[in-house]
Amino acid sequence: MTLSTLSPHLRPFSRSLNPKPIPHLGTRYNAAGIFLPEPGNTLVCHLEAGSETEGVLQEVRARYRGMPGGQHLAFTAESSLHMTIFQGIIEYRRQLPYWPEDVPLETPVDDMTAILLDRLAGFVPGPAFQMQVAEATPNGLTLEGVTEADRVALRSWRDRLADLLGYRHPDHDTYAFHITFAYMIERFDDETMLIWQSFLAEVVAEIRQRVAILSLRPPAFCSFEDMNHFEELLVLEPQP
Repeated sequence: MTLSTLSPHLRPFSRSLNPKPIPHLGTRYNAAGIFLPEPGNTLVCHLEAGSETEGVLQEVRARYRGMPGGQHLAFTAESSLHMTIFQGIIEYRRQLPYWPEDVPLETPVDDMTAILLDRLAGFVPGPAFQMQVAEATPNGLTLEGVTEADRVALRSWRDRLADLLGYRHPDHDTYAFHITFAYMIERFDDETMLIWQSFLAEVVAEIRQRVAILSLRPPAFCSFEDMNHFEELLVLEPQP
C-alpha cells in the first residue's frame, strides 16, 4: 500500500502531501500539546454522560493515544467531547463574516456572550435529530444525520441560528459535523499515515456496530476559555 491509495479525507494529515502550516498550532495550542487561552462561545451537543456512546468514544480516544504517531497529537480533555452544531465567536477571529455585522468587532468576548445569550432567549428550538459516525481522521470523528429527515433538521437549526445571531461562516452550507479528540502538532510520515488509514477504517466500523446512533445531549449555548471545557449556559431542548 502506498500514499496513492490514501483516502482523500486523510490527505490533509500527511506530511508529504500537505506541507502547509498546521491550522491553530501556536494560537489554540502549542508544540508541547498545551492548550492556550482562546475565549469564545459556541453551540454544542455534549455526549450523554454515562451512555454507551461516551464509553465507546472514550475507549477509541484512548486507542488514538497509543497509536504510532500519537505523540504528535494534542488531546483535549476527555470531558470536553462534543459535536458543534453552530459556531459562536472567538477572541482571535474578530472579522466578518465570523461576527455579527451589527455588533462592533472590538466588543469584549464576555459582552458578546451576553448579547448572543439574549438573542437566544427567544429562540424556538428545532426538531430532534440523530447522528451517526461517517468517517474518522487523526483529529477525531466526522458525523452525519442518520436519515434525510435528520439532515434537514440540522440544516434548519443552522439556518435559523444564523438568521437569529446575525452571521454565517463561509462554510455554513458545507460544515462537517464532528467530534474532536485531538489536534495535530506534527503531520504523519508516509508509513504512519498508512497505518492510521487501516486503523481509522476499523474504528468507524466498530463504532457503527456498537453505537449505531450516538447519544448526544440537547444543543447548548456554551462559553469557553480554551478547548478543554465548554460551560453550558442555555440548553435548547429540541421539539419532539
